[in-house]
Amino acid sequence: MSARSVEPPIRVSFEFFPPADAAMAAILWDSIERLAPLGPRFVSVTYGADGSTRERTHELVTRIQRDTALTGAPHLTCIGASRGEILAIARGYWSQGIRHLVALRGDPPQGQSSHRPHAADFRYAVELVAALAALAPFDISVAAYPEVHPEARSAAEDLANLKRKIDAGATRAITQFFYDTSVFLRFRDALAAAGVHAPLVPGILPITRFPQVRRFAERCGASIPRWLHERFAGLDDDQDTCRLLAASVAIEQVEALRRHGVRDFHFYTLNRAALTYAICHALGLRPVARAAGAARQEALG
Repeated sequence: MSARSVEPPIRVSFEFFPPADAAMAAILWDSIERLAPLGPRFVSVTYGADGSTRERTHELVTRIQRDTALTGAPHLTCIGASRGEILAIARGYWSQGIRHLVALRGDPPQGQSSHRPHAADFRYAVELVAALAALAPFDISVAAYPEVHPEARSAAEDLANLKRKIDAGATRAITQFFYDTSVFLRFRDALAAAGVHAPLVPGILPITRFPQVRRFAERCGASIPRWLHERFAGLDDDQDTCRLLAASVAIEQVEALRRHGVRDFHFYTLNRAALTYAICHALGLRPVARAAGAARQEALG
């Protein structure tokens, strides 16, 4: 009898953003409680385009680390604080037991078209990664752009920059969202050809509102295939149908990626649990506590 091959397990992580008020905080914590039993590797907390949510990011990730069994992973950016301030924040996280960081350059402050840092401060994510890796053995995630960073002069330059971040000490790269699976697969092949072998994790953005996704795509340079425009055409005021289609689109996407060997997925939840939970269920993930309880019941006969 031949040994049966066992596929590697699916692993997920989730991204949240700091809530702006009490109502949004309630939605966020409902979502965290809904998704936590799926056993994510970590949950990241965003930092705001210009570092504007720094305190709320710190409060949220600290509460996640203190009050849940989850691994919190705060974003740190080069923008909105000096080199000394950023490293002090990182030291504080390490002292709190936070070992995973997401290191990013960050977006320029509102009204500025480019980032103009002080000469003594971090200019690019690669500098931030190197400093964090020298500070402590953090698990560091960085961003990747399958469709090229909007400010990069070429795809080759963008790929070389990602390689520098990995070489500087990053553990994995999480991609910007995309909806054309072939874009991700070509990018993965290009990284391998360039000698980059760190895990490349696809960033999955479930479509809660299609006009919002179009705006996101315009800002970050992600493309939206024509078939996706056609699928959501005329449905801006029909949220029930949009949710059904959104689940279908995302499940098709993750299943296609899984057929090509992808086992790690990062979900941009927008602080909402329903779609992400449904997609994870389709991937075969089940609540850890419930699965354990079912196993005990089965053992008892």
